[in-house]
Amino acid sequence: MPGGQLSLSTNSVVEDESWLWIQIKAEARRDAESEPALASYLYSTILCHSSLDRSLSFHLANKLSSTTLVSTLLYDLFLNSFSTDPTLRSATVADLRATRARDPACVSYSHCLLNYKGFLACQAHRVSHKLWTQSRRPLALALHSRIADVFAIDIHPGAKIGKGVLFDHATGVVIGETAVIGNNVSILHHVTLGGTGKACGDRHPKICDGVLIGAGATVLGNIKIGEGAKIGAGSVVLKDVPPRTTAVGNPARLVGGRDQPSKHEDVPGESMDHTSFISEWSDYII
Repeated sequence: MPGGQLSLSTNSVVEDESWLWIQIKAEARRDAESEPALASYLYSTILCHSSLDRSLSFHLANKLSSTTLVSTLLYDLFLNSFSTDPTLRSATVADLRATRARDPACVSYSHCLLNYKGFLACQAHRVSHKLWTQSRRPLALALHSRIADVFAIDIHPGAKIGKGVLFDHATGVVIGETAVIGNNVSILHHVTLGGTGKACGDRHPKICDGVLIGAGATVLGNIKIGEGAKIGAGSVVLKDVPPRTTAVGNPARLVGGRDQPSKHEDVPGESMDHTSFISEWSDYII
């Protein structure tokens, strides 16, 4: 029965969130014991809170507050959004898991929750996007501005982002208003998902599930990057990229050629394989 399936799915999400929160609190206790200088910080950001959504709301509110946009207002805004929307909480859990699994520099879930600005900016964006869809656009834009100021990441509140998304390093990422990012996507620093000029309407890239976009890549226009595709670092992409293919260069070209491009079996957004295409693409040797 559909209702039973929904209930089972909801229960699974709640259990996953509860398990992750237990892990995060255990990591925080361990770190507080090993580094007493952080004990007060870890208590106020994690250990004194009863749930992941409360901890995240508190941390984001303090990160993004200013003299005129106070932390208490932001805390209420974030907590109301996360506590009333299971899809936001599910996305947070998926993003935490993705970061921990894909980035070898991420030593713990609590490390990601507290210190990964790509993760924090993405969670704050989800709230600004919710406000945008509720026609609370002045507040969405004010929050967007604070996210850009604090984290150096510019994601328009109109952009749609799936779950299990990793913004690795994240500095300089720019994502336009009508961009869409699917699930299990990984995007590195200084990536631009932009328009081509003054065009109005639907004008930004559509990034399908499982895509990997390397550092400094620029993807422009209302084009589609197919499921499981890979965009090499520094590439400039102006045309659709087929699923499971690799586009590299400026302007970008498909590895293997346009007519019969090479295809890979893995999901690069999850495997984080940036360089396996090089032997086919170039005879460059150091």
